Amino acid sequence: MNQKYLITAAKIYSAVFSPFYAPFWAFMWLFIFSYLRMWPLGYKVFVISIVLLFTVIIPRVTIDLFRRVNKWTHWQLSHREHRHMPYFITIASYIACLVLFMQLNTALFMRGMILATLVTSLICAIVNIWWKVSTHMAGMGGLFGTVIAFSYLFYFNPIVPMCCMLLLAGLMGSSRMLLRQHSLSQVIIGFLIGAFVTMVFILFAWI
Repeated sequence: MNQKYLITAAKIYSAVFSPFYAPFWAFMWLFIFSYLRMWPLGYKVFVISIVLLFTVIIPRVTIDLFRRVNKWTHWQLSHREHRHMPYFITIASYIACLVLFMQLNTALFMRGMILATLVTSLICAIVNIWWKVSTHMAGMGGLFGTVIAFSYLFYFNPIVPMCCMLLLAGLMGSSRMLLRQHSLSQVIIGFLIGAFVTMVFILFAWI
């Protein structure tokens, strides 16, 4: 019975912190805890709506339609050999979001967040050809990298949010292994890819 509850909790946690939501959580963090909280509410809602549309709604709906057409279960879709099209759909959505952000002339570090997510997805897609890396942990690593990059850009002490992100990442890694979706090495590599790419591209976009 305890194992059943653990598995249910792991499924819920994996859904709440799905890699699709990583850009959304990053922008929410930015608009709540940085000086950008002073920006007009209407503009923040507009940006968040764009992020949700292109990084969550469009890819999730399209991938689900793709799964239903092929009559695959969610478990079958998670197999390494079936993950190519979901990666393609996600990457295409991120490119569209980035192009729109460029047309709207948004702040460079905001574009950098989308670019970092795009590059992380590309790297995971390439690695997936030979090996199944954890995109959930890549998303958590991206959030961790976002905190570090923002601490450098906006001059705040990152210790507390870093500890919180490491705790959340540890829970995610445990959840993915409990659900038998990934091994420990796949979890660690996914986290490192997300963290490194996000730090580099957010800081690079600012410069």
